[in-house]
Amino acid sequence: MFDGFWDNISRYPRYFVTVLLGVFINTFEPLMPLLKRPVTLIALLGLFVGSLVFVSLTLRAMLGLNTI
Repeated sequence: MFDGFWDNISRYPRYFVTVLLGVFINTFEPLMPLLKRPVTLIALLGLFVGSLVFVSLTLRAMLGLNTI
């Protein structure tokens, strides 16, 4: 009944990594032509960093961590 159980379980992390990599590639592949222009690259990096800071500060405020 449990023949190959651990073999099956060991496949899930590989599947998870493969799916995440596929999502990452398909999300950022359309942006690659935009990154060839320095102005667009700086704007997208600024948007990304700003989004991370916004989410971080929002979560800190919601969870009551390190009030600023």
